[in-house]
Amino acid sequence: MIRVLIVDDHNVVRSGLSAFLLAYDDLEPVGMARNGQEALQQCAEHQPDVVLMDLVMPVMDGPTAIRRIRETHPQTQVIALTSFPEEDKVDQALRAGAIGYLLKSVEPDELANAIRAAHQGRSTLAPEAAQALIHMHTSEPRPGHDFTEREREILALMVDGLTNNAIAQRLSISPSTAKFHVSNILSKLGTASRTEAVSLALQQRLVER
Repeated sequence: MIRVLIVDDHNVVRSGLSAFLLAYDDLEPVGMARNGQEALQQCAEHQPDVVLMDLVMPVMDGPTAIRRIRETHPQTQVIALTSFPEEDKVDQALRAGAIGYLLKSVEPDELANAIRAAHQGRSTLAPEAAQALIHMHTSEPRPGHDFTEREREILALMVDGLTNNAIAQRLSISPSTAKFHVSNILSKLGTASRTEAVSLALQQRLVER
């Protein structure tokens, strides 16, 4: 028997997946959790072979829970089971350690086979997830992808309207150092002025507001 833990913040989804698992002789639901924190507790208690993990949940989200589960229970495999095929969601889940990524619209037999594959250490990706990964690795890099943490910090201050001298005072650095970082930011963004850089940063949401 392959022991499966179900993690989703919707009661109907958890109940439906549990009933689905009971239809297969080799799959056994051993627990259900409403969020990532409960999933960690359930993993410690039930030691499941495979976890079906939603990604967007309160208390602790899916990627965080996947990472924690893989760190503390490396024998447990995790399949991300979600409604979101977006590139960032796929990337976060796989980087966290998920062995598979499926959409909730998956056919029952496909999900059952993915669980069996995960138990054997084999990956299964929804076609939409595979396409998202291909697009992410073949498309042009996002502006600011090569920023250092300091440059991101200074860009945020530029967006707030601070001058080089004001940035230097805020960060306790010399004006010349602030100017150097600003010049690097303009160069990496391919912009000719602070105004252009700030405009692009806002358009591309390169800083948190």
